[in-house]
Amino acid sequence: MTRTAAPAPPLEPRAAGAGTRGAARGGIAGVVGSAIAGGTGVGVTWIVARSLGAEQAGAFFAATAAFVLVGGLAKLGTQTGLVYWPARLRAGGRAHLLGACLRTGLVPVAALAVALAAGMWLAAPAIARVTAEDTPAVLAQHTAGLRVLAVFLPLQALTDALLTATRGYRAMRPTVLLDRLLRSGLQLLLVGAAGVAALWSAANLPLFAAAWAAPYLPVAVLAGLGLRRIYRAGKPAAAAPVQRAELRALRRDFWVFTGPRALASVAQLALQRVDVLLVAALGGLAAAAVYAVAGRFVVLIQFANQGISQSVQPRLAEALATGDTDTANHLYRTATGWLVLVTWPISLLVILFAPVYLALFGDGYRSGAPVVVVLACATLVATGCGMVDMVLAMAGRTSWNLYNVLIALAVTIGLDVLLIPRYGALGAAIGLGCAILANNLLPLIQVGRVARLHPFGAGTCAAVALSVACFGVLPRLVTAAAGTGASGLLLALGVAVPAFCAGAWLLRRPLALDAFTRRTTITEEDS
Repeated sequence: MTRTAAPAPPLEPRAAGAGTRGAARGGIAGVVGSAIAGGTGVGVTWIVARSLGAEQAGAFFAATAAFVLVGGLAKLGTQTGLVYWPARLRAGGRAHLLGACLRTGLVPVAALAVALAAGMWLAAPAIARVTAEDTPAVLAQHTAGLRVLAVFLPLQALTDALLTATRGYRAMRPTVLLDRLLRSGLQLLLVGAAGVAALWSAANLPLFAAAWAAPYLPVAVLAGLGLRRIYRAGKPAAAAPVQRAELRALRRDFWVFTGPRALASVAQLALQRVDVLLVAALGGLAAAAVYAVAGRFVVLIQFANQGISQSVQPRLAEALATGDTDTANHLYRTATGWLVLVTWPISLLVILFAPVYLALFGDGYRSGAPVVVVLACATLVATGCGMVDMVLAMAGRTSWNLYNVLIALAVTIGLDVLLIPRYGALGAAIGLGCAILANNLLPLIQVGRVARLHPFGAGTCAAVALSVACFGVLPRLVTAAAGTGASGLLLALGVAVPAFCAGAWLLRRPLALDAFTRRTTITEEDS
């Protein structure tokens, strides 16, 4: 168990309402930024798929998957620790330890990222041989791309850690502006330039890798400057000196809490990325390209989840730190309703438009339609549970979090090894879908039993009913009458969107949408 300060008095209902308003403001910014980042990510995928052949596109996606996995290891779980501990220190009246807390988390990340970058550079030929077909040209391109990404690895790890620390101060703006808008926008611009260059010369995988990774340089610098400004603005005017015993206790407690989360975060990233590597190794680079393109919409769901959960996370940590279960439950249920309202229409529309969506990337990607359906169904269940993984971590159960992710990772690897040789990309989708179910249903049970929290409030039920009615049932009725051609699909979309907007307006009270427009307070239990 992690040591904590003595609990502060529970928050008043008025503060809970203020927390909802704050989460709404941060959440809307996060969702808008995430929508832009997700859109640019789809754009980058489209450019890569169109500019590079299927084999080189598969190598690019495998290389970026390895980059994200190694970067996740370098971050040491600080994506949670650098939010959880600043929130607890402020709630416990120990704000004078915030500077020491930041140094405790950031310095090891920088050191480990440099070491892992060197390791990735040296191991690039071996990684390429495992995931690429044994042809000299593909191996050379894949190795060079991996080494280009290794150069930028420390910047990626530091960028995420620095932005996490700003969110520990409840500041969502740096994440939205720097990560969601600036980084993703520069990636689209530079990868687009590489795609234009490929029109006049042979496609060059290392060039695409450099274009994709280069934006981490300016973003890392700006994130560091932003954190310094926020830290100085929030520093107590007459901070008490930090005692050596306090510092030792803080470091110990920080890493006792964050250590399991470090392993869990790497396992979580592996859960999201190892399937691409396994498809490349067991099914070939062309199959890996189809799988990566077909599952690209999942990134939109993940970004939306991050946009809302990152705003709620520090407030939820403070509520749990003070023993205020009512406020924690309200935040969890309200945020889950918002998450369903944003993500379920995407998943349901992707199922409906799967053939059209895949055709945008080229005729060779149409075979990924079953992959889209399997992954979309899994995301419906996952988002219906809300940000349950984060809730479990904020309740202090990071070791449980680790066990859950390891179980899910074992499920996806086991099913992938069994199914990919026979079913290709579809086998990987089945493996990931089952892992997603395990990684959400297990913590859902644990959060309910241990912390007495669950996501199924009035807002969640209203969002589920509205989304299914408008984007599940209504489009099927329209296409049954008008056909599944382009005109029928457009008509279905033209009917579904206005109906959804009207329903959201009528259900704005149970959906807590008033938190985005005016002051609200909690007057009754959201259940």
